[in-house]
Amino acid sequence: MSENRPILTTRQGHPVRDNQSTRTVGERGPATLENYQFIEKITHFDRERIPERVVHARGAGAHGWFEAYGKIGDEPASKYTRARVLNETGVKTPMFVRFSTVAGAKESPETERDPRGFAVKFKTVEGNWDLVGNNLKVFFIRDAIKFPDMIHAFKPDPVTNRQEAWRFFDFVAQHPEAIHMVTWLKSPWGIPANYREMEGSGVNTYKLVNDKGEAVLCKFHWQPKQGVRNLTSAQASEIQAKDVGHATRDLYDNISAGNFPEWEFCVQIMPDGPNDHLSFDPLDDTKRWPEDQFPLLPVGRMVLDRVPDNFFAEVEQSAFGTGVLVDGIDFSDDKMLQGRTLSYSDTQRYRVGANYLQLPINAPQPGVKVYSNQRDGQMTYGVDGTGQNRHINYEPSTLGEGLAEAPKKTEYHQPVEGRLGRYQTSRTEDDYAQAGHRYRTFEDWEREDLIANLVADMKQCPEPIQLRMVWHFWHADEDYGRRVAEGAGIDLEKAKALPPLPGRAAPHKRLQAETYTEGGNAPQKVAAE
Repeated sequence: MSENRPILTTRQGHPVRDNQSTRTVGERGPATLENYQFIEKITHFDRERIPERVVHARGAGAHGWFEAYGKIGDEPASKYTRARVLNETGVKTPMFVRFSTVAGAKESPETERDPRGFAVKFKTVEGNWDLVGNNLKVFFIRDAIKFPDMIHAFKPDPVTNRQEAWRFFDFVAQHPEAIHMVTWLKSPWGIPANYREMEGSGVNTYKLVNDKGEAVLCKFHWQPKQGVRNLTSAQASEIQAKDVGHATRDLYDNISAGNFPEWEFCVQIMPDGPNDHLSFDPLDDTKRWPEDQFPLLPVGRMVLDRVPDNFFAEVEQSAFGTGVLVDGIDFSDDKMLQGRTLSYSDTQRYRVGANYLQLPINAPQPGVKVYSNQRDGQMTYGVDGTGQNRHINYEPSTLGEGLAEAPKKTEYHQPVEGRLGRYQTSRTEDDYAQAGHRYRTFEDWEREDLIANLVADMKQCPEPIQLRMVWHFWHADEDYGRRVAEGAGIDLEKAKALPPLPGRAAPHKRLQAETYTEGGNAPQKVAAE
């Protein structure tokens, strides 16, 4: 045994001279209350697990860097944004990325049919920027007030503790805006082959702001240079029988072997304003921005080149928030973005603690000084810098000491006007055109897998849910609805005879014949081997 091994100690730094037995009264007697070493060890062990994430519990993470091209498409990036991270070339900005599934628990299989989280933390010279998104470019709902209902429906039944198809589709049947996402999710795109060969999207609409205080709407996307690869249900089942953590294994094995995965970072840009000429609302995250009208413009690249040293410290305790933006990137009025911005930071304080931002994985890069008047709370590791006078933990001060506000920059002043109220539908009330287009543009094998998955689900649902879902599918595309009905033994004519949902207008039949194009900028997709 080497004499150079470090000596085991307690967290107080006391050497541990016997780690094999507790202190007792005699060899067989009772243990004593003053077993400090044991009590410290066992009580910490009892607390080794923090609350599981409500969603995105199963995940894997990796470190890497981002390098900007200095341009957005063919234009200087400064034309659109003053964010240094998107303007400065030759700078490798440190990053941490966490991939995840959504509905499953921490030990759930990575082959589940589920959206994949794609959360990115840029540790820029101006502080952190978190871009928290998914692999798919759309979402189920467009108003954050529905998020708890949605997750309750998608999570296990409170009685049986099983995820039930009827609960999922009972929710979806009452929210036709979800049909677009369901069409993606129930196709092979619902099971990415792994994390490396998967797209990422910010999903929500943001704004870019330049030095003049001018703004444009934008969406952020990650395009994998490895290509995109998805799995059918059969392929996923075959993998799951052998490995429930195949995507984590694939990511870590490739990075460890020097096969560093890379993504190109792209934005779509649109003038800010009502954009009434569009057939969809650009602030509605259940809709895609057509790529032939709003092309993916390259901005930079991300490379992942290091796996975490400790999963818990770096992956489990990593915390992301949609409100974590740098100057030059701003919020839009996207209702989901507005709601997420409160929810994400709130859940991190509950899950990890009030001082979660003091943890190294979440703190800004070392060169960025942190000065705030936020104080105390559980697990305070240090006190933020306060300037010359440590007594002054408030602002402003008559003494001219303590912290000062940063110099002002030209703000973007968005005109806002409207009547206060609760608005349940998108301005176009068109929740079927993009879903129908997606169905028609799937390759044959993707469409067949989609129908097979939906047929299997429909057979587990009561008739009222079956009929309403076929009604939705048929309004997206007649062949879509017909094939699901025939496969599941559902009366198509009875489904078509249903009235529209209460408070919803009947879909325009003309949408059946319309062509909705998105351009050809998506990376090549291939079936999994």
